[in-house]
Amino acid sequence: MGPIRVVTGHLSPITKAALRCTQPTTASRAVFSTSHRVEASRNQVYASVRNADQLQTYLLLSSTSRTPLLTLWTTSWCSTCRVVAPLLEHLVESGVGEAEGGVSYCTVEYDAPDVMETGLGLTYMINSIPTLLSFDAQEPQIQTKVADGRQLSDRKFLEEWIRNEARRHGNRGGGDGGGRSPLGFLSGIFGKPK
Repeated sequence: MGPIRVVTGHLSPITKAALRCTQPTTASRAVFSTSHRVEASRNQVYASVRNADQLQTYLLLSSTSRTPLLTLWTTSWCSTCRVVAPLLEHLVESGVGEAEGGVSYCTVEYDAPDVMETGLGLTYMINSIPTLLSFDAQEPQIQTKVADGRQLSDRKFLEEWIRNEARRHGNRGGGDGGGRSPLGFLSGIFGKPK
């Protein structure tokens, strides 16, 4: 595109100067790139879940941001939960897992009337309180579920668990960063992609 020519014979000097300023220059042109720069995500902490719709909303938000949703299933009478919930929230808020891709976190109040009535805990095989369950791309990661109170009270264990879950990046993998696909059986035939 060439320069725009404007007949300026009868224009004031101020108008002429303004027209010169509106001409595109190489410095004012936008630069577009087709590559997407991936940066570490900020961790997100949500309010406690008290119904199935709220959990579904958080699952959609975490899936959209390609971060796993970590859920701690608690009850009002659980003394271990009162220790574990603030510890987990502190770790997530302090940035554990952000370098690996980030996580979202919420507690699920298992004994909330709407949660109990819908059988939400049974849907995700929650048979012990407290239970820590990660969701990746809206799928529960049953193989990494933690229900041992001693492990849940161990800060070092939780830090490593959070980092491992954060490595999923919405790939439904085992947290190894490799991102197993639904057609993962093909890697046995064709080998792992480089």
